[in-house]
Amino acid sequence: MSDPLMRHLAVDMRGMALAVMVTKASPHASIPARDQLFRLRLTHAELAVAWADSAYGGTLVDWSHSFLGITLKTVPRRKDQDGFAVLAKRWRVERAISWIMRARRNVRDYERLISHSETHITWTFITLMVRRLTRPPRPPRTGPHPVESVEASVKPKPIRLRMQQPQTIQLAPTALR
Repeated sequence: MSDPLMRHLAVDMRGMALAVMVTKASPHASIPARDQLFRLRLTHAELAVAWADSAYGGTLVDWSHSFLGITLKTVPRRKDQDGFAVLAKRWRVERAISWIMRARRNVRDYERLISHSETHITWTFITLMVRRLTRPPRPPRTGPHPVESVEASVKPKPIRLRMQQPQTIQLAPTALR
């Protein structure tokens, strides 16, 4: 039996993978998380804020802000929570993990090399993205998402812009015509 592995995923707001890293299970999740955040900064320089599980808290929050310029915010469990509960910021990662578990090969760690496991997870996300790009679009959601609060889903009123009548633009002097 091989050593247990730990999967570290960084996903965007739609649940698509930004960075995938697989490591041997360590005593604390924040140890390999520095490498994950560094990879994330290299590939996505526009990233400013990252939401993480409370296991990634502690000194990692200060390190990511001072060295990488990423504000790392942890999502703690609720005080009255027993067992698993869906939290508004963490459900995107939990949903992405369930998507990669649909691929039978990702359910168990069959690979000998960690790079093979990372590749299979990335391959699963590529397959998922291609399927989403090729299917017809769904109608937009009219109500708030069941996990997110109602205040977060309230959209601001659209801004109306007054447009003047289009003016003709001359590309050449009239003497040349």
